[in-house]
Amino acid sequence: MIGGFTVERRGITAAGNFIIDHVKVVDLWPDEGMLSIISEEKRANGGCAYNVLKDLAILKTGLPLYGIGLISNDEDGKFIMEDMSKHGIDSSMMRFSKDARTSYTDVMTVKDTGNRTFFHHKGTSRCFSIDHIDFSAIKTNMFHIGYILLLDTLDGPDPEYGTQMARVLKTAKDKGLRTSVDVVSESSYRFNKIVLPVLKYTDYLILNEIEAGRTTGYEIREKTGGLDYMNLKKTLKTLMDSGESELVCIHFPEGAYAVKKGAGPHFVPSHSCPEGFIKSTVGAGDAFCGGMLYGIHEGWELDRSMRFANAMAAACLTGMTTSDGMKSMEETSKIMGELPLRDIVFE
Repeated sequence: MIGGFTVERRGITAAGNFIIDHVKVVDLWPDEGMLSIISEEKRANGGCAYNVLKDLAILKTGLPLYGIGLISNDEDGKFIMEDMSKHGIDSSMMRFSKDARTSYTDVMTVKDTGNRTFFHHKGTSRCFSIDHIDFSAIKTNMFHIGYILLLDTLDGPDPEYGTQMARVLKTAKDKGLRTSVDVVSESSYRFNKIVLPVLKYTDYLILNEIEAGRTTGYEIREKTGGLDYMNLKKTLKTLMDSGESELVCIHFPEGAYAVKKGAGPHFVPSHSCPEGFIKSTVGAGDAFCGGMLYGIHEGWELDRSMRFANAMAAACLTGMTTSDGMKSMEETSKIMGELPLRDIVFE
């Protein structure tokens, strides 16, 4: 079993980025200096903690969900609080800043391909710190935090633990919480310096192939665009060996590759989506992460957790925003059981 926890403490607390996505659907991605037409736009949830919590809430399983983040009392901040209340997510541990506006992202999504590009204003996220987390108030048995690389204060150095994020995770573990983290995909060389220190205090590491490769230094994609299976295997092993995690899972469009402590690695292909199925890929990684965390919380076997996470990601693809496509547990389970899988043999 991956998880399995006491009856006294149930649920998932997610901390970190609470962001508003200002989603704009464009007809094409223009060359620099050229024009593209916006055909749709919408305000939606964004950020690791916010997305994971909302996706889990839409399942309607009754799982207790709590958010910890720093926002402002502006229109975007009010939207977040109202949205959390609407979906039954406890917001009592949310904190407010008068010094910065709520973090937001302009998400430009190309209509025909679903490909998206992000323009982000860090806002309150850059100020979020360990001081905003009251560990004594956390009632759940799981504590998820992210994104690493998009929380400036927590990404900062710590003389004892390497980074402030590592200190947060060590404190959480000392309080008896099971910890998990997520990383943002960015174009930088900071991964090794900032991600590696947290692995010692991370029980469940869930990240995509870009983040995994940049953390370890391996190129997981070949120049042709295909997976480099040998480097993927090396990456998974390196991440597992670099910390004390019970589980490491790397996800990518073709599927997911994971290993839990004391067992061999396991590959599960993603779903083969029919033409017209995908409206946008925004939020699919967080949906996958939410699915994995749910399976871990419920004590499912690794294969079932990975298949459910893939189904969550597939559901996400049907919506224009991060959570528009998310579905109930019954509907998500139907996707898991009925939508065909990619015909991939892991080499």
